[in-house]
Amino acid sequence: MNGHDQKTRATARHPSWMEAYRSKVVSAADALGRVVSGDRVYIHPGAAEPEALVLELIRRGPRLRDVEIVHLMTLGNADYVKPELEGHLRHVAFFVGANVREAVNSGRADYLPVLLYEVPRLFETGVMPLDVCLIQVSPPDEHGFCSLGVGVETTKSATRHCKKIIAQVNPRMPRTLGDCFIHVSKFDAVVEAERPLCELEPSRSNPVHEEIGRHVAALIEDGSTLQMGIGGIPDAVLRYLGDKHDLGVHTEMFSDGVMELIEAGVINNERKTLHPGKVVASFLMGSQALYEYVDNNPIVEMHPTEYVNDPYVIARNDKMVAINSALQVDLTGQVCAESIGTKIYSGFGGQLDFVRGAARSTGGKPIIALPSTARRGTLSRIVGTLDAGAGVVTTRAHVHYVVTEYGVANLFGKSLRRRAEELIAIAHPDFRAELRAVARARNLID
Repeated sequence: MNGHDQKTRATARHPSWMEAYRSKVVSAADALGRVVSGDRVYIHPGAAEPEALVLELIRRGPRLRDVEIVHLMTLGNADYVKPELEGHLRHVAFFVGANVREAVNSGRADYLPVLLYEVPRLFETGVMPLDVCLIQVSPPDEHGFCSLGVGVETTKSATRHCKKIIAQVNPRMPRTLGDCFIHVSKFDAVVEAERPLCELEPSRSNPVHEEIGRHVAALIEDGSTLQMGIGGIPDAVLRYLGDKHDLGVHTEMFSDGVMELIEAGVINNERKTLHPGKVVASFLMGSQALYEYVDNNPIVEMHPTEYVNDPYVIARNDKMVAINSALQVDLTGQVCAESIGTKIYSGFGGQLDFVRGAARSTGGKPIIALPSTARRGTLSRIVGTLDAGAGVVTTRAHVHYVVTEYGVANLFGKSLRRRAEELIAIAHPDFRAELRAVARARNLID
């Protein structure tokens, strides 16, 4: 063996990055000591939330002042919004999840309305400079690269534009593929912590969701590329796609139902016009089985939100079908999806990104799907006017298809009069007479 071969093998056994990596491994307490009063801290969202780091930040909270915490929806602990931490830690939500909703509506936390694909621009342009990123990653590979795993979304951009990166390295984080890697040289501190990823409880099916799923599935043609979210309606849609062929996926996120259709051969991505053969997403939320499935799986490509959710990128997928939900739709087609009256419920998310992208796609179909009623049938979701203070996420000019359990309304190219007629036809029968009266009073129908 010559000297060159010996050096090559030695380098393989002891990669050059390993010593630097080991020197950065510290306890959670030591790592979070790098957060100081006045910092803005970004937390890796969704199922990728680095709970060991978050819990330590909360523990240190009383020693800090005016620390701002920013993120999309997380599935883990969010005790930094508790009343006793006011003045110490304050959350600004790009999307409001269940664990911070009460705090936002009580005024202890803030909501920042923003299109999902534009969140990274806040970091890149300095509108919202970041001091610290708390992220969770897979262990490094032989070249020193860690995968962002189940959550690339806005985190890839956040790590490029923050001053300090604290990484929770977790062997249970899958090594997903795509534009989702970060080298250990970028880390300022490493906390090694093996713990289960946050899982998303499976949705509960009901007859209303099943009927909506059946109607939406009827709009989906063979060879379509799909975007959908989470919950009972998207899961029901997937259950009615078993007889479809050559479906593809380009979506901000997916859960277990997509995995099952890939295994069944329904989703093969072969007719996609962008990234053929690949499921493209920016984050995942689901079961442990899903997280194991995507580990080193070449069919799944994870990309940042500014790419996946860019309407012009989305539109490059022919037959792009975007399926999104709503809280209310008024008789002119305005879609409220972020608030119940003045109370913030969620956020813009990627709905308008994909509505716009699907509308520009050749053969594309943007779909808003919602149950016809709320509160056990006592309130209509198809309304004469949106509740006072309700936020419009998708405008009447953007909306195309609206689906309830009573059918499909195609509003594209329709006057306000024809829109009102179509929407009343898919409202719950108990509310149609009332809606007609409202429409007549507004001179929308005769």
